[in-house]
Order: sequence, then C-alpha cells, then structure tokens
Amino acid sequence: MNLRKLVRHAVVRVALSGALALSLAVGAPALAQDETAAPDISRTGGDLIGYRSIHHPVIGRDGMVVAQSRSAARIGADILARGGNAVDAAVAVGLAEAMTLPRAGNIGGGGYMLVYDAASKKTVAIEYYGQAPLGVTPDFLLGPDQKVSEAKVMSFKGVTVPGTVAGLYEAHKRFGRLPWARLVQPAIDLAAKGVVMTDDEAAALAQRKAVMAQDPGGARKVYFKADGSAYQPGDVFRNPDLAWTLKQIQARGADGFYKGPVADRLVAGIKAGGGIITREDLAAYRANVLEPVWSDYRGHRIAYMPPTSAASSVAEAMNILEQFPVADMGQGNVATMHLLAETMKIVNVDRRYSGGGPQWTTPARGIASKAFAAERAKLISMYKSLDSKSLPGLDPRPYESPDTTHYSIADKDGNVVANTYTLTASFGAHVVAPGTGFLLNNSLGNFDWSPKPTSIGNRIEPGKRAISTISPIIVFKDGKPWVATGTPGGGTIIATMTQMLSNLIDFRLNVAEAAQRPRIYQAGVDGPLQVEESIPQDLVAGLQAKGHKVERSQILGSTQSIMIGPDGVMYGAADTRRPDAGVAAVRQY
Repeated sequence: MNLRKLVRHAVVRVALSGALALSLAVGAPALAQDETAAPDISRTGGDLIGYRSIHHPVIGRDGMVVAQSRSAARIGADILARGGNAVDAAVAVGLAEAMTLPRAGNIGGGGYMLVYDAASKKTVAIEYYGQAPLGVTPDFLLGPDQKVSEAKVMSFKGVTVPGTVAGLYEAHKRFGRLPWARLVQPAIDLAAKGVVMTDDEAAALAQRKAVMAQDPGGARKVYFKADGSAYQPGDVFRNPDLAWTLKQIQARGADGFYKGPVADRLVAGIKAGGGIITREDLAAYRANVLEPVWSDYRGHRIAYMPPTSAASSVAEAMNILEQFPVADMGQGNVATMHLLAETMKIVNVDRRYSGGGPQWTTPARGIASKAFAAERAKLISMYKSLDSKSLPGLDPRPYESPDTTHYSIADKDGNVVANTYTLTASFGAHVVAPGTGFLLNNSLGNFDWSPKPTSIGNRIEPGKRAISTISPIIVFKDGKPWVATGTPGGGTIIATMTQMLSNLIDFRLNVAEAAQRPRIYQAGVDGPLQVEESIPQDLVAGLQAKGHKVERSQILGSTQSIMIGPDGVMYGAADTRRPDAGVAAVRQY
C-alpha cells in the first residue's frame, strides 16, 4: 500500500472511531493535496473578518507592532507614526521591554532577528546570542558529581557575554532611519518615571523572591521594594540604575554598553559573584550578520535563522509534513496529531547536528533540504509511534525556559522585522551587576557540558555561542513578505512554529485563528506527548492507542504575528496564551 493510501486509510479509521475534528496546527503534503480551494474571504488567507472564525486579528495600515508587552508595542507604533521604520521600532521595543517585561525582555541576554529591507528586497539574519567567555574551561559549570550544577548556572557563573545591545545597534546601523538616541529615549523615560506593574509581571516577580534574595545588592534591590516586599499589581516600578545604563547606551551606542562605565560595573559585579567575563570579552563581542536559511513550503518561500539558531529544524519539520496530504487529512484528528508527533521525534533527533554558529560548521542547510526530509519521512508509520529503538538518537534540548519573548513589526514602506530574544531562563540567572539595573542571562548552561557531547555543534568552547531553539520566521508570498511570526517556549518553539505555519498555509486560517488553535509538543523520542488542555479526551485516547505517552500540558508557546495583505492592509495577532500581549497599529480600523 503506498503512502497516500496508508494516510487515507488511517484517516478513515480515525473518522469511524468518532474522533472530533478540533482545529490543530499541523503540516502539509507534497502528495495530491488540493491547494486550489479558496478561503472564505481571500484578502490574505482564511476568514479574516467573517463570522465563521471565533478569533479575529487587529486590522490596520501604515505600520504595526505585535509584542508580548502591549505597552512596548505602543512605543514601537509611536516610533512608526513619527517617521521611523520597522528596524527603528524594533530597537525601541527591544529596549523598552527591559522595563515592561524584565523576565524576558532584556539588554542582558541575546537573540535573533530577521530583517526584510524593502529598498533592496533583501532579507538578512542578525545573530546576537550570548557568547561563552574566553576563559571558560570544560568543567567550569560542573559540580562534584561531574554534572552541570544548577546553582552555578543560576548565578554570575552562568552568564554569557550579552548580545542584545550589539544586535539592536547593528540592525540600526544598517537599516535604521531615525537617530539612535531618539530610539533609546522611550526606554529611559520608562525606567526613570516608572511603569505600572501588571498582574502577570507582579506574580512572576513574587515567585522569584527567594531566589533574588540571594543577590541582595543587585536583583533584590532592583526588583523588590526597599523593605524587601514584592511589588503589587498597580504599583509603580522604577529602575534608576537601568535609566543610567540606557543613557550610556544612548550617548555612545553599543560602545556605551561594551566599553566604559557600564562595562566596568558589569565586570566588577560578575567577578564578585564568581563569574569570569572580562573587559576583553565584552569589547570583542560582535553581532553576526548572516544569510538566512531558505526553504519552500507549498509555494511559500520561508526565511529561517541560520545557526546558532536551530530554526533549520522547523524547515525540516515542514519538509517532512510536505510528504503527506495533511490538509486532506483534516485538522485536529488523531491521524494528523500522530503525524505531527512523529515528525517532532525525527526533528528532535536530527537537531543534535544543528547549531554551532558561523565559526563552527554544521549542516543546517542539509537539515533544511527536501531530499533529507523525504528520507526521514519514510520512518513514519501512520499506525504506531516511533521509539528510540526504531529512531536512535538523543535530544540535547537547550536549557531554555518558556519566557523568551518575540515581537513582529511591519512598516508602511514594506520593511519587516521578526525578533526573538531571551535571558534563557525566566529572569535569566536572577542576578544584576550592582549599579547596572538589568538582569543577566544564564545561557552558559545551554552548552553541552558532557565529556562526550551528543550535540555536535553545541560542545562548550571558549568564545562560542550555544545552540538555541529560537526561531523568528518571515514567510513570503508572491515575492513579498506575507507573515512575520515567532514565539517563546524554549524546547517547544520548533513545535509551535511548525504548527503555526501549517495552520496558515495548509489550513488557510487567518493569523489570529492560526495562533489560537490547540497545540501539542513531543518531548524527545521516548518522552511524553504533551497536549494542551483544550484537546478532547477521545483524541487523547486515540493517540494513546497508537503508543503515545500523552500528558496534559500548560500552554505551549505564544506567537506574536503580522499578516500583510496584497493591498498593504496589516492583520496582527497577539497570542492570548500570555497575558499583557498586544497589537498596536499606526492606523487601526
């Protein structure tokens, strides 16, 4: 029986079993999938404003920002309204979120940015992830048992050289329109005058009270009141030390962070806490400007981040799904979920070959190739679940929390930015170098510290950048940017992005509807298949019958996306899985 017949037979069996058709993000086929059916309202795909959809995007023109922090999104939209372009807004939003979303928004971490420049019609990838200090040794984070010590990771010892300021400055230097100082000012104002503490951020900080108490001169001083008590929702939170740091950056650009007084305070604080970052480490840091990894999916050209990002794994997942008639299979049934879970298993195994960055050669473009995916797809059976015996390998998942954050921006001239950045864990290492006012990352824990690393591109080395699952994405349709999207979620990012893309392309959903569909995530190969609470029990039972170890999960991911119509109308969707996310448009209607 050929592959198409196997899939159809499996779907028929599922339908006869009475499985509900719940819409879920999954893939698309290179087989005979019908790609001609028109959406109900065909401006950009899906039922954008009709009553068949439960979820609808924010609609606007002349520029749009979608971010996990709605107050930062408004700052970005204001920059656009005042003549700035998408990169200008990206700088302002990125710096502002160090105040409005300190558990993930940052200047003490790193990330990845895709920029489409409408004037040149070129897309570039800017990689600015954390870099290992030159003095690091193979046993630096190991404990007495020769395993990574969580206490060391969650301290000044776990800090890599931050890349955010370098990344934002590099993007502005190449593509920015407004003066740098003007873009930094909104974040300075927030830090000096204060922001109103949201319910979500207050709760997140309160949960970290005991950990931050271990850094009394830094994190506790900055993020808690003078008496040590937590900020309550509605309280005004000010950060004068951060305002000082931002003023140095405003005056001197990236040098204001990596050289001079800020660098002096950083190095002194890190050294006092047992860390090893030096002035030389800071001064030598550079953002990498790279060519994206490109792949096609059902007539759509997609730009992915190159290593050190593992975004090529998303391309692999989409290419595997393209071997199956997923749209014909339908959304949210057992067969489709099973296919997605099996695809994740294969991608999890192959991810050990990704990462490493430009100085450490890895086969990212091979992983993203159609031929490679076609071979890997042959491993999938529609009747039973793969295990490590039939799919050998080990998943070296990075040490990332769900509290990365993403924002997408589009301007009236056609420029587009998709940016995802992180402190790695929520609130990073939970430490602040005295006098600087910002949290530092714990990204050193993302490396493979084992004596015999299983992740080829991720073994610890001085001056290296770790693999990250962070995957901002820009999708092109008819040669123009169509969707900019990304998500937080640590190890779940690849699964979330795969499902989001399939929802948009295979099932032709509007960008808000695509964001809200229930998600699943396969942990490793033999690990549990995590499903969100909204997935019905009869589907869970059907997956279990195929051999999946199903577990109910909390939310998976939180996409922040913009869809752009051929007429220039923008459709923004802030995933409601995270509180306080929002869309801000220059001209909303």
